[in-house]
Amino acid sequence: MYRDGWQSRYEEHALVLDVRTRGRSATVRGRDGTMVTGLGDERFSLLEILAAPGASFKIGERVCVGREGRAKVEAVLGRIPYAKISPAAKAELRGAVESVVKSKEARFVEYVNTAGQLTHRVHALEMIPGVGRMHARAIVEERERAKFSSYQDLEKRADFADPAVQIAQRIMEEITGEARTCLFAKR
Repeated sequence: MYRDGWQSRYEEHALVLDVRTRGRSATVRGRDGTMVTGLGDERFSLLEILAAPGASFKIGERVCVGREGRAKVEAVLGRIPYAKISPAAKAELRGAVESVVKSKEARFVEYVNTAGQLTHRVHALEMIPGVGRMHARAIVEERERAKFSSYQDLEKRADFADPAVQIAQRIMEEITGEARTCLFAKR
């Protein structure tokens, strides 16, 4: 979330990956209750959430975890590393990431339109699976003619097959720790 040009340190919303009733916190000693594992939809942070008493959740549901407007959330206990989330949360993660990438199409198309060199040898677009050096050059040349307007436009003009799926794959690599450099996720 952006406020006055500054990026917020906190997620405002999260998608529910797993719910453990009578769970024990992995991040805060002595906290127990209904524990929810969520995926922040801005910075892709994995969050451990303490549910409000009596609240119920559905897998894939988008809940407010920001400072204001928390109806179902008592507290966000903190970020949780990928290695500590449950197998059920790991199973839901890829679908949740793809859902966010598809719902925030304008954000990721804008990234493709503005991405630049990371080093003198590597362009940021090369970090996305399915995009090599020559393909990155072709994408840059095409966006110089006219900015891309959608994923469909990217597929059509830049021969970029399933851009949402490829970007989601990159985000998964960042969340799991496979990628050394993070373009989209906050670890």
